[in-house]
Amino acid sequence: MTVSREVRLVSRPVGEPAAENFELVATEVPEPREGEIVVRNTWMSVDPYMRGRMDDAPSYLPPFALGAALDGSAIGEVVASRTEAVPVGSTVSHFLGWREYAVLDAAAATVVDTALAPAEAYLGALGTTGLTAYAALTRTAPVREGDVVFVSAAAGAVGSVAGQLARRLGASRVIGSAGGPAKTRRLLDGFGFDAAVDYRRGRLAEQLAEAAPEGIDVYLDAVGGDHLQAAVGAIRPGGRIALVGAISGYNATAPAPGPDNLFRAAAKEATLRGMLVTSHFDLFPEWIGKAAGWLADGSLHTEQTVAEGIAQAPDALLGVLRGANTGKMLVRLGDR
Repeated sequence: MTVSREVRLVSRPVGEPAAENFELVATEVPEPREGEIVVRNTWMSVDPYMRGRMDDAPSYLPPFALGAALDGSAIGEVVASRTEAVPVGSTVSHFLGWREYAVLDAAAATVVDTALAPAEAYLGALGTTGLTAYAALTRTAPVREGDVVFVSAAAGAVGSVAGQLARRLGASRVIGSAGGPAKTRRLLDGFGFDAAVDYRRGRLAEQLAEAAPEGIDVYLDAVGGDHLQAAVGAIRPGGRIALVGAISGYNATAPAPGPDNLFRAAAKEATLRGMLVTSHFDLFPEWIGKAAGWLADGSLHTEQTVAEGIAQAPDALLGVLRGANTGKMLVRLGDR
């Protein structure tokens, strides 16, 4: 019998999560039933949205259950199969991360082409991370030729792709926000942004005004709070804002203050539109068809921050919530 380790949620955090909210447990992997596969996970993703699922509150995804393994996107190799549709040796993506081995219905897994890109790319640029950037800037807040675009959390997984994509879509100037001088330098030197705003320096609205003295046309909001306030203050007539996340308030124990200048959006006839990537899965083939080529020729630059081993998964999630990652935060699973 194969033994697998998994991370379970044992208590719900109040404010910022801590190590005691998680537990690492060894379990036996059952034999697959007809139509099922067993996947040895090789990579798993940790993402900011997971913080909301730790609370017992209604949302677009159900909360994590206490005493049960968490879940999320993962990539792995099929090591046992009871279906001809997904044979042993296939590399698949699925949603049963936070464990070393996953047993699932084959219909819940997607075979990925590792000749097209490395397996872990399907958790980053070729996964929902890249798709979020693509859907946000083509559907939710479409970039038009000559636009000035502002991207928050720009050194992170979504933002770093979004900045490069905005340029491909015709933006004349791309501005990103990040925390600290090392990350703002990465925006300019690694990801091709024209200007970088360091939110840790404060005076966010003033920094944005210096970077975009005539205002902005598109804003991708993954932060909320003061970033959204600054973006609304800088929006030009007909501007578009994609509300993708609000990480600044995920650990808040009281309602976070919202922008107090929203009437400016009305006066500028701007659009603020929420977005869930799950509503845009129809774009996956189109996005992968484009992004895989850009990855292959090096014109789409991506970076990863990698934690080693299932035991490090909780710390990796806490790191994402604290802004410790550059690019995509991944956990590599394998040797113990």
